Amino acid sequence: MTDPTEALSFGAAAADYDRYRPRYPEVALRWALDGLTPPARTVDLGAGTGIVSRGVLALGHEVTAVEPDPGMRAQFEAVTPGVAARAGSAESVPLPDGYADAVLVGQAYHWFDRERAHPEIARVLRAGGTLAALWNLRDERAGWVTELNRIAEIGDTVDHLRATVADFGPRFAPPEWAVFDHTTTLTPDDLLGMVRTRSHYLTAGPDRRREVDAELRDLLATHPDLAGRDTVDLPYRTLVARARCS
Repeated sequence: MTDPTEALSFGAAAADYDRYRPRYPEVALRWALDGLTPPARTVDLGAGTGIVSRGVLALGHEVTAVEPDPGMRAQFEAVTPGVAARAGSAESVPLPDGYADAVLVGQAYHWFDRERAHPEIARVLRAGGTLAALWNLRDERAGWVTELNRIAEIGDTVDHLRATVADFGPRFAPPEWAVFDHTTTLTPDDLLGMVRTRSHYLTAGPDRRREVDAELRDLLATHPDLAGRDTVDLPYRTLVARARCS
């Protein structure tokens, strides 16, 4: 796993992470699973608090969750009844060869050491199984979202990810891509809470946190699309890359 300090920073804010982070549209999860008929055996890798897992369970599939952060695993088990989250990482998955029909990665792929993770994921998948990575990205086609991303130091975009995730290694076919637009409604306090679950915020010092909080409050108070509103519609684009394993 790359940059373990930031990657393992979320546990202290696990409850807020689960509360404020957006869910994935059902249509995006169905596309990621590449037409699998329930109940397929799936793995949620870098499962966090179980946002992907609960969406996949709702579709009738089996889920095995793997997550390195103990705080996130504890929150996962508190809010995902009947599913245990196993300690492990993309580079060391605690599952046997050919275990899964699909491996899903929600929001965590950029933490992986790809050279080690790709063959390990291929090992866990059956022949013909699917690896899918999903990202919920704030939609910068709304002008105020560009400013939000600047304040929160959020850099990923659809174009950037498609340019930097070229393949999943030699065991996988070239990835297919799809984008699904959706919106989540937040109060201003919810928006602040969401930003405070970002790794840059969690690992920042007190002065930087105060600076981010002040800039966000100013954005909410002064931007014409936000000022005076009780709720905010935050647009997202869910980007999915999927590929079959040989």
